[in-house]
Amino acid sequence: MTKTPDTPAIARRREREKRTISNMVAIYCAGNHGKAMRTETSFAGEALCPDCKSLDDYCVLRTERCRSMHQKTSCEECGNHCYAATQREQIRAVMRYAGPRMLLHHPAAAIRHLLKK
Repeated sequence: MTKTPDTPAIARRREREKRTISNMVAIYCAGNHGKAMRTETSFAGEALCPDCKSLDDYCVLRTERCRSMHQKTSCEECGNHCYAATQREQIRAVMRYAGPRMLLHHPAAAIRHLLKK
């Protein structure tokens, strides 16, 4: 099956989604893992530990492959859950921790996410 190319608007949205989730993983990692452990770099360019880097890579890949980007408002509202159960639990923990902190670290991305744009 061949992937239909994204429109410019969908491509921008997809990149924004990847940066947002990557920023959330970085906030979680910075708050829960020591600085000495953060030897990797996230999609968004922030320091991560190897475990969080693995989750970041997974999230970016899943967002890149999302077939519903043109119609969905958020992953939780999507009918097709593309995260495996283990990663879904990990990202829920990340979002619970990083969500409220996004307003401090990345206010524009947080507001855009809250408005589901």
